[in-house]
Formats: sequence, structure tokens, C-alpha cells
Amino acid sequence: MRSAVSTSSKRKTPAALLALMVAGVPLSFATWQALLNNFAVERAQFTGAEMGVLQSLREIPGFLAFAVVFLLLLMREQTLAWVSLLILGLGTAVTGFFPNALGLYVTTVLMSIGFHYFETVQTSLSLQWVDQRQAPEILGRLVAVRSLAGIVTFALVWFAFEWLALDYQWVYLAMGGATVIIALYCAFAFPRFHEHVPQHKHLVFKRRYWLYYALTFMSGARRQIFVVFAGFLLVEKFGYSVEDIALLFLLNAAANVYLAPRIGRLIGIWGERRALVFEYAGLILVFVAYAVVENETVAAGLYVIDHLFFALAIAIKTYFQKIADAGDIASSAGVGFTISHIAAVFIPAVFGLIWLVSPAAVFLSGAVMAGVSLLLSLNVPRRPEPGKEVVWAGFARPRVEPIA
Repeated sequence: MRSAVSTSSKRKTPAALLALMVAGVPLSFATWQALLNNFAVERAQFTGAEMGVLQSLREIPGFLAFAVVFLLLLMREQTLAWVSLLILGLGTAVTGFFPNALGLYVTTVLMSIGFHYFETVQTSLSLQWVDQRQAPEILGRLVAVRSLAGIVTFALVWFAFEWLALDYQWVYLAMGGATVIIALYCAFAFPRFHEHVPQHKHLVFKRRYWLYYALTFMSGARRQIFVVFAGFLLVEKFGYSVEDIALLFLLNAAANVYLAPRIGRLIGIWGERRALVFEYAGLILVFVAYAVVENETVAAGLYVIDHLFFALAIAIKTYFQKIADAGDIASSAGVGFTISHIAAVFIPAVFGLIWLVSPAAVFLSGAVMAGVSLLLSLNVPRRPEPGKEVVWAGFARPRVEPIA
């Protein structure tokens, strides 16, 4: 009996907690994401303009992610993680019961609060609990766990519509409810894990982190082009159904299960700079292709390739882990999420209006954003560390290390 208890206790590690919580996210968010375009068009009669407004509202909680540091005055990071997961599940569960613009706006904001605050805290806890040498691979494994949960989610969504003919509201309710159950289990089944280094309970914004902030800002900006408009292109221009979108998401998730841990290991071998340069160079080509694509199969292929590049964004996190003071991580995670959502607050709405005139212009703008990110990534050192955060300290004062 004692041996069984000991074995159970050993399994309840910080890594296991992170993996379980990360697995709970796609059950709600991937369901919301897979159903959104069709639910919005079929039930709420959305056009690109309303979709842009909704996506801008969705990003407001991300913009306010810096407030995490103030919530840490009231609760521990581990507690805030499961509370945020709970809110994510509740927001998703009730979405299907409000098939109108106002209802969809409100439930989206509620879901988004849970999603963005969980992502902020999860990033912070991962960087605190994982050793730097193992971080790229471990973070890659967490991406794989999320993708595996995504596979289950998309398969269930496809099955629910294709074979069970369930209505939107019951699918939202079932999948959001599953996230709620996982959040409650994490709250009561796992012990409290102590922080290795006490985290600051105030905002941390340091000049020497400027490249991390810039990379994060541009990553958030160009991500919106993919999240908001790539899927919308498939539905509006090529007529993809709920089942088609779910299968496409399933393919993305399956690819990530296999590739994400390997991408993590590759980042550990290549280094952050080379990984980021590769990511942004590839994204330029993908966004240009989006602008001119006329074939539905090619468009789907671009969507899969685009999604795979997201795993390389691990490099921004591990770059920051290497240059940051240990006590800055929690606060800086919140600041980083806020910075990544500055552009996200206005890009969906503004580009939703541009979409009405020229969808191609939206994707060409994404290519320009990826180009700016490429230039910034060339300033990441081969071996970043405190005091060696950038290759060029200023326009006129290069460091010893060359760019190439």
C-alpha cells in the first residue's frame, strides 16, 4: 500500500501537472477555434468586418496579461493556472447557447480571459521549472502534448458533426465541460510546488530585454494574420465545411505530435538565432503564396505548413530564458504577452476592413511583418546570456560577435 502511494506521489510532478493542464487547453480552445468560422457565418451571419471585431475583442485579455503580476499578490502561480483553465472551459461551454453577435462577443472574451492568463502562467512556470539545457526539448514535448489533445478534440468534433449530427451548443458544452473537469482535478489532486526563485510582484520592463520585446511584438502581429484570416480564407473563398476544417486541424495536430519534440531538439542544436531566421524566411514565402493561391488543396497545404512554423516560436522563449534574471520570469511573461497583443487588439478589426477590399493585401502585409521579424532575428547572438543579449548594441556600436 505504501509503495502504491509512493508511486502515485512520484507521478504527480511539476512536469506532469504542466502536461495535464496543457492537454486541457485544446479541448476547449481547439473546439472554439474549429467551430468559430462556421458558427459565426451560419448562426450569427458574420462578415469579415464582424469577424475582425470579434478577434480584436478576443485579444484584449491578452493585451491585459501584464495584470497577472498583480493577481500573484492574491494567489500563487499554480493556483492562477488552474483557475484560468477553469474560466477557459466555462467560456467555451456556454458559447453555443448565444448564436448572435453580442453573445458571441461576450463568451469569446470570457473564454479568452482564461486562455491568455493560463498561457501566461504556463509559460512562466515552464521556464522556472525546466532546466535551460532541457528547455527546448521539454517545451517541444509540451507542444506535442497539446497537439495530441488537439487530435482527440478535432476527431471528436468531426465525429460529432459527421456521425452524431449534434448541434453546435452540445459540442461546445461537452468539450468545455471536459476542460472544467481537468482544471478541478489539477486543483485538488496535485500538491503545491514551490518556486525555486521568488518572483517579482511588480512589473518588470528592462532595456536589455528590448530584442525579446521586439520579437514578441512582431510574432504577435503576424500571428494574427494566420489565426484570423487563414482559416477564414478557407471557409469564405473555398467553401470549407466544419468537417473539412476539423480534419485540417487534425492533420496539423498530428504533424506537431511527431515534429514538435524534434523541432525542440533542433533548436537546442541550431541555437535560437538560426531557428528564428529559418522560421521567418519560410513565413515570407507562405504569406506571399496565400495572397495569390487559387487552388483549395494548395491553400490547405499552406495552412498546414504555416501552422508547423509555430513550433519554432519556442526559440523566443528559450532565448529569453537564457538572458533573463531568474526573478523576472513571471512578471516578464505577463509583459511579453501584453506586448504580443498590442498589435493583436487592432490588427483583426483594421485588417477585417482591408479584407473587404483586398484579401491579398492582408496576406502581403503578413509577409512584410515576417520580413521585419527576420531582420530582428539576425540580432540574436549564437550564445545568448545576461550581458550578451544582442549582436548589435546599437546602430553604431556592434558587439564582437558577427551577424552571420
